[in-house]
Amino acid sequence: MIAKLTGIVDSTGTDWVVLDVNGVGYLLSCSNRTLSRMVVGERASLVVETFIREERIVLHGFGDPGERDWFKLLTTIQGVGARLALSILGVLDPDQLTRAIAAQDKTALIRADGVGPKVAARILNELKDKVGTLTLGPAAAPTPPLKGAPALAASTANAALADAVSALVNLGYGRSEAFGAVVAAGRALGDDASVSDLIRQGLKELSQ
Repeated sequence: MIAKLTGIVDSTGTDWVVLDVNGVGYLLSCSNRTLSRMVVGERASLVVETFIREERIVLHGFGDPGERDWFKLLTTIQGVGARLALSILGVLDPDQLTRAIAAQDKTALIRADGVGPKVAARILNELKDKVGTLTLGPAAAPTPPLKGAPALAASTANAALADAVSALVNLGYGRSEAFGAVVAAGRALGDDASVSDLIRQGLKELSQ
């Protein structure tokens, strides 16, 4: 089983790269995000997930372990195959995907080609219980759940976070974007922060 490949980028296409490893060319399917890092003639290293099918072996390459872990998780969902998972990872990095699921942000997911409202809703529903417990890429630090998430405790701190996110969304910010800003504000201000303080600090985070 191939887990990692390091070599020279031989050629690239819309969704693939050929990596020359000691004279052997490996064809790997990749997300647009990973492909954007590939430069023909330069050395590259990719984490690999191997799919064995009846008629062939398919290699999927990832720029980092976090992207690979999300790929494996996404493809456990009914209706989400390798192509769709790579499409999602092409528009959302692991950190953004973690925030989108924690925030139940359907809009962020449907930016990916092939992801409609029903598939996005299924992804959010099936992964909402896992996003806070799995360590996936740069978004490993735990984040306070929002109103409606299963792990939400009936606490003033969580209520304030949820209200602050709603306020920023009403101001026109995306739900994932607002969620990330309020979480950062909550970490900076502490559990006793008021809604107005969270909104004010959240706006500062968004302006940076």
